This record gives sequence, C-alpha cells and structure tokens, in this order.
Amino acid sequence: MLPRNRPTAEEHAALIQELQPLPIEGTSWPGWIKIASWLMLIVIGIQFISTAKSPAGQNVNPYIAASVTLCYAALIVMARYMTTSRTRITEEGIEQSWITRRVVKWEEIQFAKFIPLISSKKLMCFTGRGRPFIFQGGTKELQIAFARIALVYKRQ
Repeated sequence: MLPRNRPTAEEHAALIQELQPLPIEGTSWPGWIKIASWLMLIVIGIQFISTAKSPAGQNVNPYIAASVTLCYAALIVMARYMTTSRTRITEEGIEQSWITRRVVKWEEIQFAKFIPLISSKKLMCFTGRGRPFIFQGGTKELQIAFARIALVYKRQ
C-alpha cells in the first residue's frame, strides 16, 4: 500500500506557482518516435503485401492471414493515436488524450515517479485506486514539469 504522505497545501501551491503559466500542453510523444512508428508500419505493410503476392503467401491459412491483418490494423490505430495524442497539465490536474482520455486530479495523486526513457519521458501517478496513470511527455516543457511534479509528489 502506498503511503499517504501527500504534499502539504503550501507545497502544492508552490508547485502550481512554479509550473506557471498553466496550462502546459504538448504532444505526448516526441516527433522522432511518431515518424519511426509510421516508417516501421510502412516497411511492415510492404513486406505484408509482397508476402501475400508471393507463392508462399497463397498457401497461408485464411484465419492466420485474417489475424495478421487485424493485428496490423491495430498497429495503425495505435500509431494514429500516438500521432494525435496531447498531454495537458492544468490547475485541476493532468490529462492526456489517448484511445480513452486519461485524467487525474491533483488531490487524487498520492505518489508520482518520473521515468526518463530514451523513447519517451513518462510520469507515473499512483492514486491508490487500482493501477497507476501513466502520462507521456513529448515536449521539453512537459518533461521539465513532469520532473518537478515527481519531486513534490515523491514517496516519503
């Protein structure tokens, strides 16, 4: 169970003041990740089509072909959401557009952790009600804000 050592009202107010001007908004994924995902999908699509046209592709079970096509379509949907997803930090909390909209209010956050991966910088927010909310930051402003939030909402 997560500790209930949330920041005080003064610490939270100082964080909001430090993050000004709010809202901070930007893309959820860096541009190079979005480009790389689409390029990979193009390469996979070309390979998929060339295999389907070859003699080996003619012998594939139709159920296998349908499942591969369905998986490829799902990858296209994911790439589209990666391309259009936006993250916002407001005075009410943090939100991200995705397949479903993710929203967490400041008063719900018990603990936050900044995860600086090569591909994307993430903020993991633990609320104590199920799995954590994970927000991606594709811009420098979001990444700096994520680091500041994680410092204030660190586990005590």
